[in-house]
Amino acid sequence: MDHDDARLLLSDMVRVRRMEEKCAELYSASKIRGFLHLYVGEEAVAAGSLRALEADDAVVATYREHAHALLRGVPMTSILAEMFGKEQGCSRGRGGSMHLFDAGRRFYGGNAIVAAGLPLAVGLALADAYQGRNRVTACYFGEGAVAEGAFHESLNMAVLWHLPVLFCCENNLYAMGTALRRELSQTDLTVKAAAYNVPTLAVDGMDVTACRSAAQEAVEHIRRSGGPFFVEFRTYRFRPHSMFDPELYRDKVEVEQWRQRDPIQMFTDRCVAEGLLGPDDVAAIEEATDVEIRDAVAFAEAGTWEDVADLETDLMTPASGGQA
Repeated sequence: MDHDDARLLLSDMVRVRRMEEKCAELYSASKIRGFLHLYVGEEAVAAGSLRALEADDAVVATYREHAHALLRGVPMTSILAEMFGKEQGCSRGRGGSMHLFDAGRRFYGGNAIVAAGLPLAVGLALADAYQGRNRVTACYFGEGAVAEGAFHESLNMAVLWHLPVLFCCENNLYAMGTALRRELSQTDLTVKAAAYNVPTLAVDGMDVTACRSAAQEAVEHIRRSGGPFFVEFRTYRFRPHSMFDPELYRDKVEVEQWRQRDPIQMFTDRCVAEGLLGPDDVAAIEEATDVEIRDAVAFAEAGTWEDVADLETDLMTPASGGQA
């Protein structure tokens, strides 16, 4: 890792953290409505793993997808406008926080249903395999999805059909309010994937370079062999499941213990200690991020609501050939 690598990874994590903190502030001010699931604490996973992908690869995420959208290249202006419900948003204001989408960047959501993204990822990978395209579809999901039938069906099909899917399990230990140990009898999730003959890795999800290395290894394997790969990123969310969550299911001491392993602070300290980054680099990243957030909020504030006359647009595919 050199200076440019370090600066890029730190910038990615800081941009995500500051955007999420601003979203929490905007939600409290009723600028953002509906559900809001924040990624604070998990930044190393997205920042590290997404750097292993190419522009032609696809990304499928969950309702906690703001980081993935941003680091995939969806402009922060477009993301904030979508959260505000404005038509300048990436989903024209119709999706909100849980349904960010940008087909041009091959970012396919934003899925509100637990495990819903896994079959979608298998379908995208199947299309690439049929067309002979050497692409990877990265599918992000929480450990709660492992208990769903779609998880098992998707891994099984990906192996049987030899599909290029990178299954990225963001294990933050709590499926909404249910602790992993109360949900699954086998808490080593790599064992679940290995049961379907999927190669696996488990990695410290609070270490951005470890996340990047694991994703690079997995992606190289997929491009070489064509089949799937499963990575369990062992991470932790510092905030509640959503803004509505009273967070009665975990002890505050536990949260504070995990905060001592803040991925941004740990990486910053490491880079400064190794001489990869200096205080001026860190300050420049923070200043640039503040400007980006200020511009994004202003863009969203100035955005327009979709005209009522357009509300039925794109609800159904137009009939063709005389058939409904």
